[in-house]
Amino acid sequence: MDRKTIFDKTADLRRSDYFSSPGVPLISPGDVLSPQFLRDDLFLPSLGELDVVRHYSNLAKLNFSVDTNFYPLGSCTMKYNPKINESMSSLEGFTSIHPYQREDMTQGALELLYDLEQKLCEITGMKRFTLQPSSGAQGELAGMLMIRKFHELMGNKKNKVIIPDSAHGTNPATASMCGYDTLVIDSNSQGLIDIEKLRSMVDDKVAAIMLTNPNTLGLFEENILEISNIIHNKGGLLYYDGANLNPLLGIVKPASMGFDVVHLNFHKTFSTPHGCGGPGAGVVGVGDILKDFLPVPLVNKKNDKFYLDYEIKNSIGKVRTFYGNFNVLVKAYTYILRLGRDGLLRVAQNSVLNSRYLKEKLKKYYELAYIKDCMHEVVFTCEKQKERGASALDISKRLIDFNIHPPTMYFPLIVKEALMIEPTETESKETLDNFIQIMIEINKEIDVSLEKLKNSPLTTILKRVDEVNVARNPKVRWIKDKKSI
Repeated sequence: MDRKTIFDKTADLRRSDYFSSPGVPLISPGDVLSPQFLRDDLFLPSLGELDVVRHYSNLAKLNFSVDTNFYPLGSCTMKYNPKINESMSSLEGFTSIHPYQREDMTQGALELLYDLEQKLCEITGMKRFTLQPSSGAQGELAGMLMIRKFHELMGNKKNKVIIPDSAHGTNPATASMCGYDTLVIDSNSQGLIDIEKLRSMVDDKVAAIMLTNPNTLGLFEENILEISNIIHNKGGLLYYDGANLNPLLGIVKPASMGFDVVHLNFHKTFSTPHGCGGPGAGVVGVGDILKDFLPVPLVNKKNDKFYLDYEIKNSIGKVRTFYGNFNVLVKAYTYILRLGRDGLLRVAQNSVLNSRYLKEKLKKYYELAYIKDCMHEVVFTCEKQKERGASALDISKRLIDFNIHPPTMYFPLIVKEALMIEPTETESKETLDNFIQIMIEINKEIDVSLEKLKNSPLTTILKRVDEVNVARNPKVRWIKDKKSI
């Protein structure tokens, strides 16, 4: 395949004569940013339209996505994004409006935001939501800022946040950014919070505990009500990392478990494109105790009219421009409406069923990190495979040759040689059976063709990369004086 960059393909005097209208006035030739300036002083490639189309079409063939192949990435929840979501978010009424328009001209959009919030409250048991944050990490920040401001306003001298040893890395990072000291609570032999250790750690200085439930081992924290009582009795709050809400939809609500604030990853639970690069949405819901601390504005309703309410008593202010990634919110709203109450329940049930099916079929070949029944994802340890010569990395690289994206590797950090697999509810039994058979075959390869395994992937344009060397001695190219260096 042609591996040249588009800059390497430039040819003098070759141009494409077709351009879409930019929708802005043309700049006069005397201005600094004239077209002549752009062509002469910036090294832009000169290509015909066909050259450009072929270049990017060939690059697109190299993309690996959930639309093309199985993507069992644990914790990140790479579930299928239904195309109806894209169609609804592309409606002219949603794409042609502007956030600075008068409220009487955007009543439909405001109604959508208002109704979406109501449905999220029903799903989680929270009282209000902000739809502003663009990702789970930004949602975490908004939630912890509200917790901090609450304690400051109450005069609580709290400076510590408790975080499990299996937590997502954003949890301690967020707590630190908010000025808290982080205390790590160990998991017990079952992969759950060690309750007795928690009792000994919690004092009047603890502002909150940040939990994912099910946790990042795919296990449900069965002592969650006891955890809630321990924290609340010392004046602390419970923060819910909603990365793993998928298997709980329609079964249990975070509010029922005692959580005071929750962020939801729309790209995980509600099928929108993944993460800030999507772009994403990490909406945040709160209970009664934090309603007055939400970012502004909120969408409220008065006399059958929707309006943006900036009069939030103790608001932490804005956490993002305007009202959030509106286009992404439309996609999540479409997903929720299309499935309804019964459909969301089936999402949870099938995500757990698929995960436990993989667990039961593969536990004979790959050792389980924890014996306890998993929820939506299962964590294996490849320590025994490592003793035979193949690491979790080798196994993951080999999966690429079978058009399967590697699962999450080496996470959670408390599991050695971890493979974290999340099939989601959207995959068929046939897809799962194919994955199971391939995993079994890879396990056999360790004893018969280890060299092949150690050098995989073998079918991709780029072969095995020396990741340590790449990180320490990167080879980069940049453009200078119209030359590629």
